[in-house]
Amino acid sequence: MIPKLGPVVAIDGPAGSGKSSATRRLCEALGFVHVDTGALYRAIALVTLEKMQARQSAAAAEQITEEDCAGEVARSAHLEFRRVEGKAPSNRIFANNRDVTEFIRSPEISMAASRVSAYPGVRAALLGLQRRLGCVGKSVLEGRDIGTVIFPDADVKFFLLASVDERAKRRLRELTDAAKKTGAQVPTYEELREQIETRDSGDSTRAIAPLKKAPDAIEVDTTRMTLDEVVEFMTQKVRERLG
Repeated sequence: MIPKLGPVVAIDGPAGSGKSSATRRLCEALGFVHVDTGALYRAIALVTLEKMQARQSAAAAEQITEEDCAGEVARSAHLEFRRVEGKAPSNRIFANNRDVTEFIRSPEISMAASRVSAYPGVRAALLGLQRRLGCVGKSVLEGRDIGTVIFPDADVKFFLLASVDERAKRRLRELTDAAKKTGAQVPTYEELREQIETRDSGDSTRAIAPLKKAPDAIEVDTTRMTLDEVVEFMTQKVRERLG
């Protein structure tokens, strides 16, 4: 196992529980590096779907399953985070030197990322990358299995959750705001709620690294909390644990 060069904070929880927003703000408060592991899987899903579609369009003689294609992408793609000033969010993810930040948050990619993240070959390929990114020290990693699989030795662990209704409302607001700039069609609240329930079921019951709370994780129910309240609570807990 790669040794940690400094403190690591692990944040797990289901989709829409507020992990990404809380992590960004927590990193700002602590001066830590943000490693968005969910974005890594979304980027793999995006590139996989693009390759699958290209093969179909070309009527490739040799067909390939999504699992095999995703494994191939995970092993060969160059993924990295870069801080880009003047863009929001400034923590951008690049796949093969292409900024894919704006393309990985659609409902289609969300569902594909849930499938891709269950493939053993993909998880094996990204396990080492996630640990290398986090082991530089003073880092915060968010995902589904950070505190249980990627960093069971994390210095501080959180498990964020929220009601399905609240998570669907948050996702609807997110997509509605994004649609004002892109003109993309926005799913209904009912469709988003169903997608979240489906993803929860898939993430929690998959055979490889299912979503679950680490025994030593601090549970934070964000349903009725503001983002400021969540970040303030987490910042206080990290500082208490790290002295």
